[in-house]
Amino acid sequence: MSVFRRMRDITVANLNEHLEQSQDPVKLIDQFLVSTRQDIGEAEKLRHQYASHTRQMKQQADQAAGMVHKREEQASMALKAGEEHLAKLALQEKILHEEKMEQYNELYAQSNAALQELDEQIDQLKVEYQNVYSKRQYYYARMQTIQLQQRMNQRGHYNGQNVPCMFNRLDDQVSDLEYEAQSLRDLRRMSQDGSGTSGTMSSSTLDKELERLKQKLNNDRKE
Repeated sequence: MSVFRRMRDITVANLNEHLEQSQDPVKLIDQFLVSTRQDIGEAEKLRHQYASHTRQMKQQADQAAGMVHKREEQASMALKAGEEHLAKLALQEKILHEEKMEQYNELYAQSNAALQELDEQIDQLKVEYQNVYSKRQYYYARMQTIQLQQRMNQRGHYNGQNVPCMFNRLDDQVSDLEYEAQSLRDLRRMSQDGSGTSGTMSSSTLDKELERLKQKLNNDRKE
């Protein structure tokens, strides 16, 4: 019985020692819980055997006590009847049953004490199981937290400071489009009003200037 308790203490000590170091604490705890359930099952089977044995010792002791009482009465009746020889025989058997009663009472006391100790150990195992199961739930929640964090990290880090930069670039693009539209509108007005200088400037000069501008635009696109 004491060896059984010492083995359980060593097992719990090993669990506490390796739990924080384990990469998969839930798996380690599950293995411990399976082992503990097996120990509880075996202890309950042993408890059933001990209970049966204890009842048998009690029955033997009670039967011996009954025979002691019976032989005492028979010896008294024999003496009253003047049968001293029969009284001695009854008393002789009474003594034998008294020894038997004491022996079985001692066995009953030992078995009953062992039964009570086993009951306490079974209760301790069940409490231990519940405590470790609660710890399993805690570590399971921690592992879930880690897994969710890893999934979030896989999605990449969102930086809210990029939002103003994004709108600044958009403002620049819109401003460029507005400027181009306004410039084209002004040119059309100049053409319609006849305020341009195309009439007083040679076509070759305009062609050269136009070619220069096209070349500049091509260079800007390449850059």
